[in-house]
Amino acid sequence: MKPEHVQALLSPRSVAVIGASTRPDTVGRAVFANILLGDYQGVVYPVNPKAKSIMGVRAYASVLDIPDDVDLAVVVVPARVVPQVLEECGTKGVPAAVVISAGFKEIGPEGARLEARIREIARQYHMALMGPNCLGLINTDPSVRMNATFARSMPPAGNIAFISQSGAVGVAALEYVVGENIGLSKFLSVGNKAALHENHLLEALARDPHTDVILLYLEDLEDPKGFIELAREITEHKPILAIKSGRTREGARAAASHTGALAGSDEVYDSLFRQSGVLRVETLEELFDYARALALQPPPRGNRVAIVTNAGGPGIMATDASVRYGLHMAPLTRETRERLRVHLPPTASVQNPIDLIGDAKEDRYALALDLVLKDENVDAVLVICTPQIMIDLEAVARTVAHIARTHPAKKPIVTSFMALDDLGKVVDILEEARIPNYRFPEAAARALAAMVKYTDWVHRPRTPIRVFEDVDREAARRIIARAREEGRRFLPEPEAHALLRAYGFPTVPGQLARTPDEAVRVAHVLGYPVVLKVVSPQIIHKFDVGGVQLNLQTDEEVREAFQRIMERAQAAVPEADLWGVYVQKFIAEPGGLEVILGMHREPHFGPLLMFGLGGVYVEVLKDVTFRIAPVRELGAYRMLREIRAKALLDGYRGQPPRDVKAIAECIMRLSQLAVEMEDIAELDINPLLVMESGRGARVLDARILLQE
Repeated sequence: MKPEHVQALLSPRSVAVIGASTRPDTVGRAVFANILLGDYQGVVYPVNPKAKSIMGVRAYASVLDIPDDVDLAVVVVPARVVPQVLEECGTKGVPAAVVISAGFKEIGPEGARLEARIREIARQYHMALMGPNCLGLINTDPSVRMNATFARSMPPAGNIAFISQSGAVGVAALEYVVGENIGLSKFLSVGNKAALHENHLLEALARDPHTDVILLYLEDLEDPKGFIELAREITEHKPILAIKSGRTREGARAAASHTGALAGSDEVYDSLFRQSGVLRVETLEELFDYARALALQPPPRGNRVAIVTNAGGPGIMATDASVRYGLHMAPLTRETRERLRVHLPPTASVQNPIDLIGDAKEDRYALALDLVLKDENVDAVLVICTPQIMIDLEAVARTVAHIARTHPAKKPIVTSFMALDDLGKVVDILEEARIPNYRFPEAAARALAAMVKYTDWVHRPRTPIRVFEDVDREAARRIIARAREEGRRFLPEPEAHALLRAYGFPTVPGQLARTPDEAVRVAHVLGYPVVLKVVSPQIIHKFDVGGVQLNLQTDEEVREAFQRIMERAQAAVPEADLWGVYVQKFIAEPGGLEVILGMHREPHFGPLLMFGLGGVYVEVLKDVTFRIAPVRELGAYRMLREIRAKALLDGYRGQPPRDVKAIAECIMRLSQLAVEMEDIAELDINPLLVMESGRGARVLDARILLQE
């Protein structure tokens, strides 16, 4: 996609509305009216073969009849006519188009074929095509001032851009920002994404000097890997916030591995956003709450917040919310507390939260706000003001605004003026000073926490993707090739362990035995005690068929266990091809911790890595976290801190700390394996037995499933 064509889409000097109508109740008329009456700074041409003029402007039968160049075509005609219209635009040399018309892939196969046709036309003419089935786009830049949508309102100018995959959500968002007076730089409704998708628009917004914060409403991603790389670059200097709809696992395909069963699409998107620095939110209200703070206030240096309030209850609520969302209550210095004590009434609280008590006027707010901004232990401030009969809310707002503008300590300030009525002037005063106000303290605390989270991302340590050179890729490929030649997808445990050994995993010694006597001989080589596990390409879950016997101490126990395993497996899966048993050294490690590592190859995203608490309860407790491969070194270590059972890794109730370095290395080796061996569809290491710090880890059990 040519950048100059995307630029023509976003900032056109001339627009043709193809399908502009003389009838007031039509989409074509609404789009044309919004452009014409919205102070658009370019030239707009209505195109309608049945009209001489529309709203007093001369109409043209075709875009080909327009005597001047056209930068952007806004297409609002029946779906069946869209290909012909786009062909004419291509012939005319129009570099960009927005197809608002519906009736494409969203209605079924016939519409999908029509959409494929317009995609091909866009590619043929290198046209920046947005849509179809979309709301349109808005650019509030005073040098453009274009509302090419059929929405009712034009948002005020600002530095927040919003990309929406849903037209209906886009309409709701526009109504919200107009009602809340939130400024936008761009509004872009991508619809079905036949040609242009979010990555193309993100690239343009990254370069846009009028955009400081980017918001996304997504239902899917066209190019997830490209999104990760692009978003990582953009979030270094511009925050991206996203709502991703469809959080349930219904429709997730059945999987043979624990990882596949646990990895719904929502977990994939959580991983994708986490790895790319995108802040995920739940609601439109949260989306714009966070965006306002990020767009208006300087970034915090840390997570220590001071709360200034005139009421104890809201102060406590704000404290609880701050801690809940990951902020720390700033420990005020002795100097700050002493100066507050000198100037505040005896009943006031000089601890954090600072309670100025109910009769506090603007002078107390000025004193407290000045002191906490000067305090070296404070990174951000939340000001709460509840309406009392003796308080002039506007005077307090002017005081907060003045200090925010003039104070040398450039720290973020958010407010919560909790009056439900008569806040218009208060909000105007605060907005003029670029201070976001929230109706309730909890929302303000959440917004500050989002700012801290973004700042943490920007200032995070950078680590590379580690590549291990001690791997034997050819050995791994031979194992996979042999399974392919035999028409198998499942790699039984001897092959799975051999493949993992080729990639440097710390496996436990073991060997395939086809008879009881052979099992005894292997046991002698390994040394007692041993474990026996059934080996069959048709048996994936060995425990379910009674195919595992642990802690065998003698030759007789090995022979009896071999026979018992074979009989149980044959009874449970009569059609199974029983290769024998895998004889493995039994690792008796009472202090070891069982964790799980896994990989599930998502068709749209590539390999998804999983880490969590392992053993038989993995799918019951579901204490797991995910990353999309390849994973960086720091990302591997962060996975260890994201499970609920992370305290077990640190050492709990007298237990020693676990070897987290060994786990992180296994995660990185699994990441490399997943990237390099694309034939692998699913892989579980469960359990990986982790010893105390410095003693490493051991792969006790593994299963690998190949792609279809």
